[in-house]
Amino acid sequence: MLKGLYTAYTGMVNEQHRMDTLTNNLANSATVGFKKEGATSEAFRDVLAYKIKDRSETPNLARRLGAMSMGVKIGENYTDYTEGPLHETGNTYDLAITGPGFFAIEFTNKAGVTSTKYTRDGNFTLTEEGYLVTKDGDFVLDEDGERIELDPLLSSEILENGAVYQDGSLVATIGVTDFEDYNYLEHYGETLFQPVDGATEQDAEGQIISGYLEHSNVQVVKEMVEMINVSRAYETNQKIVQTYDTSLEIAVNQLGKL
Repeated sequence: MLKGLYTAYTGMVNEQHRMDTLTNNLANSATVGFKKEGATSEAFRDVLAYKIKDRSETPNLARRLGAMSMGVKIGENYTDYTEGPLHETGNTYDLAITGPGFFAIEFTNKAGVTSTKYTRDGNFTLTEEGYLVTKDGDFVLDEDGERIELDPLLSSEILENGAVYQDGSLVATIGVTDFEDYNYLEHYGETLFQPVDGATEQDAEGQIISGYLEHSNVQVVKEMVEMINVSRAYETNQKIVQTYDTSLEIAVNQLGKL
C-alpha cells in the first residue's frame, strides 16, 4: 500500500521542479537574449526497459535492477535556443544576431576570475575610454578574442559581418561564435552560456543587425497554460496522498478493532 504513497510523492516533487522552471521562464520573459528552459522526467517503465537491456557492467549478462522506486525520476533541464523576436531601438550599439551564434564576453566573477562566456544579449554600450561593454560592464570581444576599443568621439557603423567602421575606416570586428552541439552549453546566470567538456566551436552563420535587440523567446500565454496543467497534476498527486492517508487511518483505527 505504501508504494502508491511514495509514487504520488515523487510525482509531486517532479511537478514542483517543473513549476520552478516555468516560473523562472516567466520571470525572464522581458529579459533581452533570454532562452527559455524546459524540464524532463522519466517514467518507471522507460527506466526499466533501459536497465534490463544494459550490459555495460557485466558482459553477456543483463544488469541487475538494484533498488527500485515506482515513482517518477526527475530528468534533466533543456534549453530552447529558438530565436526570439527582434525589437528596434535605434541605438547603434544595440546588436542582435539573426541565425545561429553568440557574442563572446570577457566575464569577471566576484572573485576576480576572468573567463569567456557567450550570450545573445546584445544590449551593449560604449564606455568613456571607448571600450564596448555589456550592461554589467563586461568587455565584448572581437573575432580574435580581444577587447573592442573605439573612439567614443566618433560615430560608428556596424555591418552585418560585425565590422565596425569609424570615419570610413575599419577599426574592429565584433566576434560571433557558434558551436556544433548546443547540448555542450549550459546556462550561466540569466543570459550567459558557458561551454562544458566536449564543446566544439565552429564558424557562425548568423549576421549582426545594429539598432535591434533580440528579446526573450518565452511565450507568456503558453507558459501560463503549462503552469495550470502542472498545478492540476500536482493537485491530483496530492489527492492520492490524502486518499492513502485516509485508507491507512481506517486500517489502523477501525480494522484493527475487529
